[in-house]
Amino acid sequence: MGISKQDIQRVKLMGFLHNRGTEKFNCRVITGNGTLSAEQLQAVGRIAEKYGDGKCMFTTRMTVEFSGVPYDSIDAVVKELADVGLTTGGTGARVRPVTACKGTTCVFGFYDTQALGQKIHDRFYVGMGSVRLPHKFKIAVGGCPNNCIKPDLNDFGIVGQRPPKFKEELCRGCKVCQIEKNCRMSCCTVEDGKMKRNSEVCNNCGFCIDKCPFKAVFAEESAYKLYIGGRWGRITRHGTPLPGLYTEEQTLDMIEKSILLFRDWGKKGERFAAMIDRIGEEKVIEELLHGNLMERREQILAKEI
Repeated sequence: MGISKQDIQRVKLMGFLHNRGTEKFNCRVITGNGTLSAEQLQAVGRIAEKYGDGKCMFTTRMTVEFSGVPYDSIDAVVKELADVGLTTGGTGARVRPVTACKGTTCVFGFYDTQALGQKIHDRFYVGMGSVRLPHKFKIAVGGCPNNCIKPDLNDFGIVGQRPPKFKEELCRGCKVCQIEKNCRMSCCTVEDGKMKRNSEVCNNCGFCIDKCPFKAVFAEESAYKLYIGGRWGRITRHGTPLPGLYTEEQTLDMIEKSILLFRDWGKKGERFAAMIDRIGEEKVIEELLHGNLMERREQILAKEI
């Protein structure tokens, strides 16, 4: 083969993955949480046909790949994608492309998942794109507890929540309680003439909101449940839930703290999940909630892994 291992590794970091047994590459195109404009989608198709074999594939990280790109065409592909505002990448031991569900338009979505996903993309995928980590770091944004995007199987997962509020004085203890009838988690029951909610079972799905004809149950503002250390593949681990619920600003800061902690305590080649299991969930959560990671940010980013 005329292409060196060094060249293969160099273009891999650019988002061009070697097609085994050939001298051609897959081009990985970064999308906005799985979203492309019609112009961009058409451009990707044209470029895939012009420089590759005309086949486009969607990855689990919501990027688009097209195959069959010759090594000598890589620079031209990068330029033509840039002309329509697209970049390549999404590989290596760093923050990977952010995935977000369609909660922005979904009937079950509690908030604008695409907007939050874009903020995360800008701050961490782009803003910390040059930061080397012990291993890849995946972030997923989910709009509600249906978990379609599987946030708790990512290194950092976000699940939209709609916590119900209960005004006991408005409850009439109806014989057929509409909250109990509509609760999908079976955590609401009428006891001694009043509705009771088991907060340990409730997943804040919000389906009970506005079901009470006497307005005894209503909605708070949407919030976020956060998970750390999830992964799938040969080894699967459900993410560890962080205690409580978080605002958007707190969520963004907690992502940064998690990345800093991973860089500070992780070993080269170790996933965030493995690091948490090695150190212990309690110690990791304590450091995230009460440590001084943000104050040590520059020191952590400057250290060798």
